[in-house]
Amino acid sequence: MGNDLELYDVTVVGGGPAGLYSAFYSGMRDLKTKIIESEPHLGGKLNVYPDKTIWDIGALPPTKTSEVIQNLSTQATTFEPTVVCGEKVTDITKNHDGTFVIETSLQRKHFTKAIILATGYGILRQAKLSVQGAEAYETENLYYEVPDIEQFRGKDVVISGGGNSAVDWANELEPIAKSVTVVHRRDAFGGHEQFVTKMKNSRVNVMTPFAISGLTGCNQGKCIEQVQLEHCESKSCQIKRVDAVVVNHGFEVELSFLDHEPLGLKVEESKLQLNDRMQTSVPGIFAAGDLANYNSKLPLIAGCFQDAALAVNSVKQFVEPTANEYGMVSSHHEKLTQ
Repeated sequence: MGNDLELYDVTVVGGGPAGLYSAFYSGMRDLKTKIIESEPHLGGKLNVYPDKTIWDIGALPPTKTSEVIQNLSTQATTFEPTVVCGEKVTDITKNHDGTFVIETSLQRKHFTKAIILATGYGILRQAKLSVQGAEAYETENLYYEVPDIEQFRGKDVVISGGGNSAVDWANELEPIAKSVTVVHRRDAFGGHEQFVTKMKNSRVNVMTPFAISGLTGCNQGKCIEQVQLEHCESKSCQIKRVDAVVVNHGFEVELSFLDHEPLGLKVEESKLQLNDRMQTSVPGIFAAGDLANYNSKLPLIAGCFQDAALAVNSVKQFVEPTANEYGMVSSHHEKLTQ
């Protein structure tokens, strides 16, 4: 078993926006920092949608996700934290001296005084389309990710889903696709109201309450040619010809390492219950981002930045009880003013 015997002040578990900003801000507070990310690259869930446009980060114009990841990663490494990618955290234990041991899927151990859990909703797997035989089309024109929107130019596209991602992709594809149809089981959509209104006022065909109930293939059964759409109440069906089907049914969550009984983390509905200092039920373990739950939680990327700064400030006082509650502003930091 490989061990990193070096003891860090704080280890950030998760390399998405909350984790990356935590790493940056912990550098601001002069904490010896490590990031552990389960995927091969930093960025977290943002990597699923590299071509998606993000609108709600302050001081940034509408920006492609891939650029946001690059900017966050560059910022996170300003103070040269140790970055470990491709290792899934499998267990966390607490030593008698109050430090923690983090074990990973590569059978390595990492040692740290404090932890910031920024895993988002955990190890994510796309929720698949529950239609018989759907997996046969995944190599051709059934998509769970959209790496390049240009591949949909001039095509008839059906999007299944009703959350932010489905709404955003409908608006992104509407100007370039021949047609876009959004199929959702409920009348209400989960996206931001402005973008839902934009979708409904565009030429996007919104079908509610409908669900995909069947797929018909061509090209020796490898490519979807038609979808069967079933009304969720009357059970009547329509057949629609398609060039591509995009499925945005959310993610299946895997947070098994949080269930370690002796640790005693308070988890409710796959979220950690925190106080206003981002402290979990275990002293020395803090959280930020989608995993964190507390009164007045703001489930936006902008909100996770505040979570991260609050968590880091709490870590600083946990590691150094005499430290100031808040750190200096960036314009006063020597490394950033050189």
